[in-house]
Amino acid sequence: MTPTSTRPPSRDHAGPDIWCEDLVRIFTTEGAEVQALQGLNLVVEPGEVVALVGASGSGKSTLLGILSGLDRPTGGRARVAGHDLTAMRPRQRISFRRHSVGFIWQQTSQNLVPHLSAADNVMLPMMIAGRRDRAARAHDLLDMLGLADQSRRLPPELSGGQQQRVAIATALANAPDVLLADEPTGELDDENSAAVLEALRGVAQLTGTTVLIVTHDPTVSDHVERTVQIRDGRTSTEVVRRFDAAGRTEAWEEYTVIDRAGRIQLPKAHVEELGLRDRVRLRHGDGHVEVWPATRDPRHGAEEGS
Repeated sequence: MTPTSTRPPSRDHAGPDIWCEDLVRIFTTEGAEVQALQGLNLVVEPGEVVALVGASGSGKSTLLGILSGLDRPTGGRARVAGHDLTAMRPRQRISFRRHSVGFIWQQTSQNLVPHLSAADNVMLPMMIAGRRDRAARAHDLLDMLGLADQSRRLPPELSGGQQQRVAIATALANAPDVLLADEPTGELDDENSAAVLEALRGVAQLTGTTVLIVTHDPTVSDHVERTVQIRDGRTSTEVVRRFDAAGRTEAWEEYTVIDRAGRIQLPKAHVEELGLRDRVRLRHGDGHVEVWPATRDPRHGAEEGS
């Protein structure tokens, strides 16, 4: 991916690009209520590349629908690129989706118009927005994503990975502050998946665009600085990575999220490995808190009652 004249977003707001507090979304189906989001909190700073990982039904797609302006939360607050998502009117939502956020779907058929060339697909959102520098910007974006020589090809003539990179260029056409990607590698093999994820990371580095990737694929975390685990409609744990100059993971730290009531969610792997259930022992250490299985004595590491 080579640098181009593509300019970073010109932010006219302060604070995080994505901010959610106690976000709730309840759906009613055939008289039954389903709570897809249960007080979710999330903060993504400008220029970050974050993966939101969770199992099917964990609330990922619901959150993405809210952040993209396609849906409204039932409760809580959310801001994206400085816009209050709970207060926008219909006309404001149209402008928000046109200028402030870019979106990439899992299905390439939803991202691109099949009878338009790669360049024309990238120019289409600019045409709708009334931009004048369409051809030059489309060339710059495709060049940045290593597709300048494919600009006249139709989507069916491109590989799946190439189509998703054209989709990235299309989503960036109007220089949004935030790029949202819904399972962008779901239809790709490992090689193409890695290429698309590296393209997203490169885009953030070159343009300053904030990128949020929603996926059920845990390997995505190898390509992003921060991975947020979502479980039962809440953010539960985070993994923060540091990469070396070659893009390899140099170090990582795992965190769990604590809400305003002091509640935390322990990673499932730790719960199962240590046999944590029903209740646990807590022990205040020097600047830290220890969590022990209820059947063990934290003072001696012995079984309770032995």
